[in-house]
Amino acid sequence: MEFDAALLAAFIMYLGCGFLAGALIGCIGIGGVVLVPLLVYFGDVDIKLAISAAMFAYIVSGLVGTFIYAQSKSIQWSMALILFIGAAPGALLGSWLVAVIDGDFLKALIGILAILSGVQTLRGGVKTDHSDTPSIGATPLIGIGAITGILSSLTGTGGPLVLVPLLMWLRLPILLAIGLSQAIQLPIATFASAANLMAGNFSWVIAISLAMGISTGSLIGARVAHRLPTATLKIIVAVVLAFVGGFLFLDVLS
Repeated sequence: MEFDAALLAAFIMYLGCGFLAGALIGCIGIGGVVLVPLLVYFGDVDIKLAISAAMFAYIVSGLVGTFIYAQSKSIQWSMALILFIGAAPGALLGSWLVAVIDGDFLKALIGILAILSGVQTLRGGVKTDHSDTPSIGATPLIGIGAITGILSSLTGTGGPLVLVPLLMWLRLPILLAIGLSQAIQLPIATFASAANLMAGNFSWVIAISLAMGISTGSLIGARVAHRLPTATLKIIVAVVLAFVGGFLFLDVLS
């Protein structure tokens, strides 16, 4: 009975972590950056196990977020499909690197990535509509997809953390950038999870509880995003990135 109570408490904690990350993912696209730190610092989960479980959960959040943003016509599918070409092999490479890289280095990498993304988000202007959306060639998009796949599966952030600031820097409308970041979770999370399962670095208990929480949170967050002013979305993105990034980086240095 004591074991069951402990298991239930852990399940609820993982569920809560997934819900919080999912709400941020659905709303601003980059909530995955908080998921691994929450599991590591509040759930006492090994960082590599946390990354693999988080990547599986992003399959669910990607499905939910993609459905909501597609309904709102906030996904440009021609761009999404080209991004997928680079993201899939990038995700496989990133998952392989997780097994050979030190955990503290991964924490520092997530922190630096979050801070830089937050700064870039604040520096760049925000387009509020889809008019005059800049044209981006197939080769740059494949390269962006590959970079997103590698860094996302390596750090357990799912894709949006890297992709949203990059697309905003390229002057895409913020809702379009977030919509593409929802869709790119699918190939990255699927290929990364397959690699993690083959490597044996996986926990179904953590993964399933995260998936349940993240799906509910993503649904709510995506609905909220389409009701908030784009300037507010930009500020939320930058603040969350800077806070989480600074916390992780300072923790590694201490």
